[in-house]
Order: sequence, then C-alpha cells, then structure tokens
Amino acid sequence: MLLTSDPVHAFVDYPAVEVPSAASGPLAGLTFAVKDLYDVAGYPTGGGHPLVRQQSGIKTASAPAVQMLLDAGARFVGKTHTDEFAYSMNGENFHYGTPINVRAPGRIPGGSSSGSAAATSAGLVDFALGSDTGGSVRAPASYNGLIGLRPTFGRIDISSVMPLAETFDVVGWFARDMDTFARVGDVLLGDDVAGPPLTRFIVGDDIHALLLGELEEAAVRSASPRIAAHLQPAGAVIVSEDGLAAWRMIFRTMQAYEAWQANGAWITANNPTFGPGVRERFEWASRVTVEDYEAAAVRRRHVRERITGLLGDDTILAIPTTPGIAPLRGLDGDTLESYRNRALSMLCTAGLAGLPQISLPLAEHDGCPLGVSLVAPHGRDRALIDLARRIMAG
Repeated sequence: MLLTSDPVHAFVDYPAVEVPSAASGPLAGLTFAVKDLYDVAGYPTGGGHPLVRQQSGIKTASAPAVQMLLDAGARFVGKTHTDEFAYSMNGENFHYGTPINVRAPGRIPGGSSSGSAAATSAGLVDFALGSDTGGSVRAPASYNGLIGLRPTFGRIDISSVMPLAETFDVVGWFARDMDTFARVGDVLLGDDVAGPPLTRFIVGDDIHALLLGELEEAAVRSASPRIAAHLQPAGAVIVSEDGLAAWRMIFRTMQAYEAWQANGAWITANNPTFGPGVRERFEWASRVTVEDYEAAAVRRRHVRERITGLLGDDTILAIPTTPGIAPLRGLDGDTLESYRNRALSMLCTAGLAGLPQISLPLAEHDGCPLGVSLVAPHGRDRALIDLARRIMAG
C-alpha cells in the first residue's frame, strides 16, 4: 500500500511498490486501488487466500485493465481485500477480516470486491477496480453508497485476473461521483454498439418483490421520479416467467461448475482452509456434473432471449440492486445464506443475459444507502453511464 494509513482495513498488507503510470492523460491526478484478483506488476496476486498469496510470486506485468488505467495517467496506490477466490458476496474474509463500511457502520461492506468498495467510500482513492460474477460490484456499490457497473460481458479485457466463472466474470469499478466514474468508463469501455437513444424504462415487479419489506420498497420507489424525468415510464413487467428462484439456480449451477473447472485441481492438490460459506460452496461445486452444466446453459439461452425481448434497443429495466441495506456484520451462516439467495435472485438477471447493469446511490433506508439499478441493452454501457449521469444530476 502506498498510502500513509488505512483506517477502514481495505488494503492488503503488501510492501509499497510504485507502479509507473503516464505523466498525463484523461485520468491524470486520480488515484485508484485494485482488487487482489488482478495482476499488478511488482505485487503478488493473493485472491483473498494466504496460500494463493504464498504461491503467487511477484508479477512482472499488470492485467490489461490495470495497464489501461496506468497508461491514462491514474496512479495506483494499493491492492484491496477480496473474499476468498471471489466466491462470496459478504466481504467477511476468514483469513484477513472485514473492511469497514463507513456509510453503514456495523454492517458488512459486501463482497467480493469489499476492499475496493470500502476504500472508495472512505475517500482513500478516487476510484477502484473490482470484478463482478454474481454481484460483486453491484452489491458493494449498493451497500457503500457508490456508483458501480457490471459491464456488458466481454466488453473489457479480463485476462490476467484470477477467474471464478469464465462466462460470468467481468471487470467493474466504483466511484463516488459520476464525473470520475464516466472518465474511467471512457478509458476502459471503447465504443458502444450502435443503437437509438435510451428513451423508456420498465420496472421489474418480481425483482421488487424480493425486497425485505415495505420500507425498503418505499425507499426504492422514491427514486422513480428521478428516473422518469429522463425516461418515459413503460409500465411494470414480470421479468422471469419461470420464477427468479429458477433463474438463480441456473446461475448457481453454471457458476459452480465453472468455479470448480478453474480452481478444483488446485484445491484438490493443496487442501486449503476455507472460511464458512466459501468452503460449502466449493464442496457443492465439486459435485456439479457436466450434464447439470449443459442443461443449465440451455435454460440460460432462454433467459437471454427473454431479457433481450423485454428491452429491445431503447428500453431500460429499473430494479433495486439488493434486497435491502447492508446486513449486519457477524450474522450466523444460515441467516446470511438466506439473504445471499434472495440477493442472487435479484442480481442474476444481468449476469445470465450478459447485459450492463449500473447501481446508483438513489435510495436510503434506516440511514444507510440502498442502490437502484438500471439494466441496458447489450453493448450500450456508455449510453447507460451517460443516462446515469443525467439522473444523478437531478
């Protein structure tokens, strides 16, 4: 870490190594942190686990996404904590502890991009890289009062980043303000797919129904006028005709199979100690068969067709990001797993369909932030960010 202090326990305790960046560029003057899944020249890649860190060795080149930011003039200041192998949404790492959520004291930061979210929310950096497989940027953005994007799948090069599930993993990032967020997007995203202006929005009633209660629902609905000031309301829909629990199982099955393909051989050879939750998920992943995976992949294609049909080329899906504000720290495993299942049922849509979803800090409950998300058609990430900028401006 290249900062003088880390009051929110966001950073991994690596020795301070300067990473060269361009003297000028569109991100000059901005500082950033990087989730410890990404290779950064001069640092190990620890993946949230001490044994991975021990075996990593020092990387000689940075991941392409990191290098693009350095070449644009941003200054790297450190690597941030992640859940083990990124296989959690909580941010409570068994080995390294839990970063502090300054926007929701006593509550989890969310994971797996916990350190990046905590560092950004606390003002230690201007922006930070995370990654999103099942919600690992969107959920922490919601919990920490940040802007966070899951881009269109494949939009940003994710090579030299520890994989979790290869058909879901994407590069994502956090910022506190839309100007900074958009500047980073201009560097990372390239050109949008051609399409008409985004002019309409629909509301996902079944996703809203997964909110924890009426107060959370009221908080999220309070953001509707700000969205409606820039988009024409086009009614409410049932997003999943099969039920969101069924979609969650498609995601969980495919994620688990891919996670075991990526990490199973190492786990079998090293017999590492995993924390609660991560241990059980990898045990389950080891039992998912190729037949299970292929059957889920067929159902996933139907999900993509459904969402693509709902959005067309000019419509946004407006939904809550998470079931509620950040859960309290230290909840028992069953309570947290139940919440995780509810959250995954809300978050799985964009991942299954490969579509961009941005979480915006538009709502609040009990003094804590609660994100509202916009899902856009394929490849319209920069149009989505521009829309978000206008909504955030009022």
